[in-house]
Amino acid sequence: MANLVLIGYRGTGKSHVARELGQLLKRSVVGMDFELVQRAGMPIKQLVAKHGWPHFRDLEQSLCEELSNGDHRIIDCGGGVIEREANIHALRRCGTVFWLCAKPETIIARIGGDDQRPSLTGSKSFTDEVVEVLERRTPLYAKMAHVRIDTDSVSPATIARRIFDLFPA
Repeated sequence: MANLVLIGYRGTGKSHVARELGQLLKRSVVGMDFELVQRAGMPIKQLVAKHGWPHFRDLEQSLCEELSNGDHRIIDCGGGVIEREANIHALRRCGTVFWLCAKPETIIARIGGDDQRPSLTGSKSFTDEVVEVLERRTPLYAKMAHVRIDTDSVSPATIARRIFDLFPA
């Protein structure tokens, strides 16, 4: 299990922690959302508006399968990667999975102004959406993760150091 996989809701610090870990472990970092945007040639919000969530999840699943065949990488997953069972199996098979989690109020404070992502629930307020989606996804994150790390009030550097100390390099 040579990869290190970061999962969790948006705003839990995955991308920042991934960059820190890349430096600590001297490994390449693959941001799944970034990679999907590059391949699609458009932002996620536009991709979902044009083709729908199922298409986006299909692209994400293909990328998970592709990444599960490599090693010695840090994989920064999109928040919804756990929406498909196949992704869970592929990513657990290829590495150690760390679930970065935070309380809804922390997530809301961190990403409240981000309008680059489409709504996951349609007509709900941003706060209600975060609470509802977290409620649904939390058991899935727990099922996928080997290790859970709370990121409330903790810097990305500190979290990266904790993972570095735990990761069987």
